[in-house]
Amino acid sequence: MMADSSDQYESVLCVKPEVHVYRIPPRSSNRGYRAADWKLEEPAWSGRMKITAKGKIAFIKLEDRNTGELFAQAPVDQYPGIVVEAVSDSSRYFVIRIEDGNVSSGRHAFIGIGFADRGDSFDFNVALQDHFKWVKQESELARQEAAQVSAPKLDLGFKEGQTIKINIGNIKKKDSGGAAAKSRPMGGSLLPPPPGVKSSALVPPPAAQQTTPATPPSPGMILEFGDPAPAVAPPSQDLWGDFTAAGSGSAQDSRSGWVQF
Repeated sequence: MMADSSDQYESVLCVKPEVHVYRIPPRSSNRGYRAADWKLEEPAWSGRMKITAKGKIAFIKLEDRNTGELFAQAPVDQYPGIVVEAVSDSSRYFVIRIEDGNVSSGRHAFIGIGFADRGDSFDFNVALQDHFKWVKQESELARQEAAQVSAPKLDLGFKEGQTIKINIGNIKKKDSGGAAAKSRPMGGSLLPPPPGVKSSALVPPPAAQQTTPATPPSPGMILEFGDPAPAVAPPSQDLWGDFTAAGSGSAQDSRSGWVQF
């Protein structure tokens, strides 16, 4: 929303040192104004032109080039519009609607203005276009802000006692031992037989020989260094008796020349 016009500052948009003012005949048709119908060799007034802006309104001011005294001004609230209109036969001439400054009176008149240089008329046109482009953007921003303020606010907060449930999916804990066991195949496992071969024809390799752990000695066999060593019985004299008897008999038989079967 724009502030009151009395609180706004006035900015200068464009200044041209030379402009001519012409009396124009009434428009005879809807085809527009033509500069050729004016007395271009005899301007009614010559001076300086200044374009200023105050809020949304632009002002075309015709001033004396020496004293700065205001000759006439045209408030512009829209461009292009009825306040500023280009002629149909030239780009250096325009028709503007001037007012006496008294809003209550509402008196106005249409006059023709022209520039000696074509570049001046171009700057005049661009200054008005840029100002009202800015006015359009400001109006759009104000409309969006008003829509945001009037729109109901979306309350995304939790109500009292309200809970939510989040389903993350099936998450399995990593088992390092199981993964290692799966990555290392067992030594006794067999690969599946190739196509066309019966499983009975394959002979599994022999199982790895398992080493039987040594059996610890019984408590009775452990010798204690503090106790005296047990006495060892002397070998029996009959330990080789049978073999001695058999040997002596064989010797006797061999001497006699007979062999017993």
